Amino acid sequence: MMVTKEHLLVCQAAIDALLLKTNAGPLFVRLAWHDAGTFDKHTKAVFPYRGGANGSIRFKEELSHRNNAGLSKAVDLLFPIARAGHYKVSYADIFQMASARAIELAGGPKLGIKYGRVDAQLCPQEGNLPNGEAGDDGQFGWDCGTESSKDPTPEGHLRKVFYRMGFDDEGIVALSGAHTFGRAYNDRSGLGKEKTKFTDGQSEKSKQIRADGTEAEYTPGGSSWVDQWLLFDNSYFKILEDSSADEELLKMSTDLAIFKDPGFRPYAEKFRDSQEAFFEAYAKAHKMLSELGAEFEPEGGIEL
Repeated sequence: MMVTKEHLLVCQAAIDALLLKTNAGPLFVRLAWHDAGTFDKHTKAVFPYRGGANGSIRFKEELSHRNNAGLSKAVDLLFPIARAGHYKVSYADIFQMASARAIELAGGPKLGIKYGRVDAQLCPQEGNLPNGEAGDDGQFGWDCGTESSKDPTPEGHLRKVFYRMGFDDEGIVALSGAHTFGRAYNDRSGLGKEKTKFTDGQSEKSKQIRADGTEAEYTPGGSSWVDQWLLFDNSYFKILEDSSADEELLKMSTDLAIFKDPGFRPYAEKFRDSQEAFFEAYAKAHKMLSELGAEFEPEGGIEL
């Protein structure tokens, strides 16, 4: 049975309730991004062999990829919603909806996501996702995947990864701004501390206030890029270039590159100075990411 707008609205209500209960929004954003980010615009393969936002990350094979450590928890949280709907709403749609609603309910822009994605039944190659820091060989990225993303510089690595998907420099910087939302964990990405004053769940600075004004309960741990990491705003850009920012806030090499690289810097400065400009660019880039490689039924998708 083809999914309908009514099915999607029921699913959205369930996702909204789950977000309120768990505050797992940043985890769902990472899940959706990693599902979509396998896309390669250069491949001539048809769906689902071109990768993209097709729900393939639900499979254990893909969840075992190095960049996907910790994402099985996100799939497990969303599985009951898929099962309750008897699979009328695809996993691909549920993953992208959870990501979009997380950002919108955290104070971010309306993303205009469309739905009706068809689920893939196979997994892409490993190696198409970005890394925040260089490996032991001093290189950023992997030699595996549809094409090598290795580069001695963080900015070069970012361009190899995101140009492959079809993004330009503005889109890369806008998507980087999503680091304003969430935390990094050493046992997942290999980055971040066990906990900081902003994530320990005990200190006054670790108190997190949601966009609705209520205090959020969360599992302590990890390193955040900003102090209020359950709000979606342009704080990331303001903190990155602030030399007086708390040293416990995370700044990866790929983060710092958006202010150092002459091609990225004008966009980073624009988004630092204008949240409206950031939201406009981010919504465009996120929507594009959510549709990469996807096949829709009905053709053209369904908007809510």
